[in-house]
Amino acid sequence: MSVLDIRDLTVEFPGRKSVFVAVDDVSLSVEAGKILGVVGESGAGKSTVGNAVIGLLQEPGHIAGGEIFLHGQRIDRLAYKQQRLLRGRRIGMIFQDPLTSLDPLQTVESQLVETIRTHLPLTGKQARQRAVELIDAVGIPDPEERIGQYPHQFSGGMRQRVVIALALCAEPELVIADEPTTALDVSIQAQILELMKKLCAERNVAMMVITHDMGVIADITDHVAVMYHGRLVEYGETNQVLGAPEHPYTQSLISAVPRPDIKVDRFPVVNYIEAAGTPQRQIDISTHWLGKARDFSAVSGPLVRIRDLDMRFETRGSIFPSRRKYFQAVKKVSFDIEQGETFGLVGESGSGKSTIARLVTGLYQPTSGTILFGETDLTSLKNRRDVLAMRRQMQMIFQDPYSSLNARMRVREIIAEPIRFHKLASGNAEVRRIVDDLLDHVGLGTAAGQKYPHEFSGGQRQRISIARALATRPRFLICDEPTSALDVSIQAQILNLLKDLQEELRLTMLFISHDLAVIRQMCNRIGVMRHGELCEVSGCDQLFEAPQHAYTRELLDLMPSMELLSRANLESA
Repeated sequence: MSVLDIRDLTVEFPGRKSVFVAVDDVSLSVEAGKILGVVGESGAGKSTVGNAVIGLLQEPGHIAGGEIFLHGQRIDRLAYKQQRLLRGRRIGMIFQDPLTSLDPLQTVESQLVETIRTHLPLTGKQARQRAVELIDAVGIPDPEERIGQYPHQFSGGMRQRVVIALALCAEPELVIADEPTTALDVSIQAQILELMKKLCAERNVAMMVITHDMGVIADITDHVAVMYHGRLVEYGETNQVLGAPEHPYTQSLISAVPRPDIKVDRFPVVNYIEAAGTPQRQIDISTHWLGKARDFSAVSGPLVRIRDLDMRFETRGSIFPSRRKYFQAVKKVSFDIEQGETFGLVGESGSGKSTIARLVTGLYQPTSGTILFGETDLTSLKNRRDVLAMRRQMQMIFQDPYSSLNARMRVREIIAEPIRFHKLASGNAEVRRIVDDLLDHVGLGTAAGQKYPHEFSGGQRQRISIARALATRPRFLICDEPTSALDVSIQAQILNLLKDLQEELRLTMLFISHDLAVIRQMCNRIGVMRHGELCEVSGCDQLFEAPQHAYTRELLDLMPSMELLSRANLESA
């Protein structure tokens, strides 16, 4: 008997004028000790299936048809109190965004102990010991010390490990993992995936993994379900579905996965999706891009030169200097970024990649070292006018587009704000024309300007972030994990867009990512970071084919297996 059995599930969201069918007649099952992968584009209904199983559908969404069984017991019609007892104890859930699923006012210890004691007959001391063991099992160092800290004191990857520990603490029969490795670098991802496989094998736990990462699907799942527009288009054993896909959508989805073995000029797009959409109108924005507002002084040599950069954060303050404690985030880092190139930074969570980005943009002041942008030392700038002039030339695209956009402003005003702030247009008419051209250029269309950020998908919000970053006509673009939260179909479109913009507008880019396959496709040269230090800087092909540093070799060895996907790509080509 299957642990989870979903039969003809239909989920509807009634609206004022129509009913949106998010899941349409889907049937799936998961056996004990097995892992089912559910994959598809953003909005395909993957997470809705998981939320329906655990009873967390957001109103007015409801199950309009079908049945859900857990070990033969029907659970979709349970009363609210019975569903609460089911969640956590018999069904564990790993959510995509760890920050919103953790209480910022409670320590990790109190949250774990509370959950354990709610579901298991343990004393406070026993519950704490189990919490420490779980924190250690998910790969967080110094568990005895870290368990007493708050969620904001952990990096994004560390917070995701805490969420995984919470899902496992009551020894559930079924675990639903919704994008469990989105925020994790390749080394931590490998540990978490190994932990998940070990859990299923040793404890006979069934697992449903909802993800857009085809490498994760290929690496750990026994069966895979492919969803498109709420319907199940392909379902079967992982080797069969990924190695010899039958449905055209599955074939197109696999072809869009970045190749780690070779470098290509452009990412293949998911034609099956784009055929159903509206053709995008490409606009030539060079007319206002290369004008007076982008009249930058010429630079001889590298555009960015970083020398002996140090950054440390105070972790414990004291009036006595000897009692203060510091965390060294960046240690004596030096590298150059040539004009027109894309320089990649890769490394584990907490290795210092994003700290360097914030140092370059002036969001942090370094402890020591220099950052030269052209001929200007950014660390010595004191005058506000000089600082703003430099910041206009560099812009940043953040990992989470939703948190970096003002939810109360319309998209048109979000993009227009930096144009007005830096006085880059002669009047409102020119501002409007520039904003319209940017919206068209990133594939959203001018009508998107009247909407708010919450009305867009994750991929569309990232396009808004790119349009806003381009509004000041920068010469240097910093991309901090710009596609880590996007499915492969949207990722391919965003990365192709960045490639096109770089070529058309002569941009220089610093590209930060934990996805080695994406790094290979996007970058000319790559720097590998670990514990705040730069281990190796090499050309893209050289780093992947003949890495010099032992840590680089370790990272490459830890990449999820892409053998099935590569074979499918070659056959489709």
